[in-house]
Order: sequence, then C-alpha cells, then structure tokens
Amino acid sequence: MSTSTGICAGRVAVVTGAGRGLGRAHALALAAEGAKVVVNDIGAALDGSGAAAGPADEVVGEIRAAGGEAVAHAGDIATSDGAASLITTALDAFGRLDTLVNNAGFLRDRMLVNLDEDDWDAVMRVHLKGHFLPLKHAAAHWRAEAKAGRTPDARVVNTSSGAGLLGSVGQGNYSAAKAGILGLTLVAAAEMGRYGVQVNAIAPAARTRMTEQTFADTMAAPEDGAFDAMAPENVSPLVVWLGSESSAGVTGRVFEAEAGRITVMEGWRPGPTADKGARWTPAEAGETALKLLSDAEKPQPVYGAR
Repeated sequence: MSTSTGICAGRVAVVTGAGRGLGRAHALALAAEGAKVVVNDIGAALDGSGAAAGPADEVVGEIRAAGGEAVAHAGDIATSDGAASLITTALDAFGRLDTLVNNAGFLRDRMLVNLDEDDWDAVMRVHLKGHFLPLKHAAAHWRAEAKAGRTPDARVVNTSSGAGLLGSVGQGNYSAAKAGILGLTLVAAAEMGRYGVQVNAIAPAARTRMTEQTFADTMAAPEDGAFDAMAPENVSPLVVWLGSESSAGVTGRVFEAEAGRITVMEGWRPGPTADKGARWTPAEAGETALKLLSDAEKPQPVYGAR
C-alpha cells in the first residue's frame, strides 16, 4: 500500500455487494487509502438467486495480500438480522464504524407489462430495503455514540443510478428502487446530521455484471494502454473521498460519476408556476399547465426511449 495518501487512515468502512464490480473496486480503493474494510457479499447470481461466500473471501484475500486489513461478511443485508450482523462485524473486528457504502444490488429487467410482482418485490427488497436496513443499524450505532458524548465523523455513500434519475426502459423496478434511494438519502442526511453523520449518493456508470449486457456495444474494454473509461475503478476515488473526513460539510448531495467525469446533480427544483388564488376549472388548469410547460425546460430523455 505504498501509493496510499492515507485519506482514510484509521477509519473502518463497510461496503455491501463488495465481491464484484463497483463494490469490489470501492473496497480495494478504501483499503488502499488506509481503511479497514468489512467486505459484504452474499455471492448471489446476477438475478439474485443463490449464495456463496467466495466473492467476499476473495476480495478480503486481495486486500490482505496488499497489506491491508479486511474481514468478510456473507449475510443478507436485506434482512434485519443480516444488516445488524453487518454492523456488529465491523465493531467486533475493528472496534468502530466510520463509513458505510451501500452498493449491493441485482437486476430482473422486464417491460412493465411483463414484469412479475415477484421481480418487482425482489429488486425493491435488495436495492431499497438493502440500503435502508444497513443505514438504520449504522445510524442507531452512531446516534448512541453521539448521545454518549463520542460524536462520530461518520459517512454514508448510497448507490443510485442514472435509471433512478431519468428512468430506463425495461427497468421499471430498478428505476423506481434507485429513485427511492435518492429520497432515502435526502431524509437520512437531514435526520442524521445532528449525530455527526453525512449521507450522500452516487449515480455511477461503469462496466459491471449488471451493465455488460445492457451496454455491450459501448462498454467493451479498451486496447492495452488506453484509458478504460468504463472501469469500475474510475468511480471509486469519489466514493473514497465521500467516505473520508476530507468531505466535511458535504451531505444530502447526489453525484454522477463516470469515466473521468464527476457531475453534481441538482434534482427537482420549482420551475414555471402560476397561482390563481382560487380554484381552477379543468379547462383553466389545462390551459395554464400547457402554458407553464411551454416555458419549462425540456426533460432529459428516459434511457432507451425512442
């Protein structure tokens, strides 16, 4: 770890879904910057089926081989027991918790008319509930620390998506879950600031198991020596910074991260408005809405829309 700047030295970080893709890149990057890491991964297939300890263990092995400290956690963080044990693992192994990176997820893509209720529930469970429960248990620990006079300098980095910001054809369940994560991020940032916790979200774009089929034509690995714009490792420096003490004062924000680009997303803001001061008739409401729409900025297109 001789190249480390030590931006996370002394910190303990938990990363969910860290056995592959973005989560693996984040775990390795945090460890390279001095963090002790809890590597969570249930080892499921791309559609969420099955389980295996191998992916988490392999990343732990990589971190240790590079001179870092890490432990594996193969529990299901979309259950209360699994999320609680995730936080307990960090405290038992390293005595503290400073950074939580919520990253775990999978896909079950279907057009809405073909989307089964089970596929909706499964994606909501892992992406949205799988963010809420680790956040809840980590927040409870940090609140207790603050009330005991040991106010933490804690960080949470949630993982949304461009699909959550704009929508994505064939991904109604995934888009809704990722949009929900944005709302959860804003509420958590507002509620937890008094306890020394900052909460932000990223919307990354990278080549992972979840994207390689959707973006097969644009996410191929480059030729030797060329910048790999779609490498998951491109996203991790922002995650490391957000998870460090250096990001002091940054909370409740959403960042897009792709290749060498970082963008602050500005979200929903009031646009053109009209106030009659009394109840509209349907005709008046329609006429006014059309006028307001003509003055408003055009929305960005949904991914995959024609």
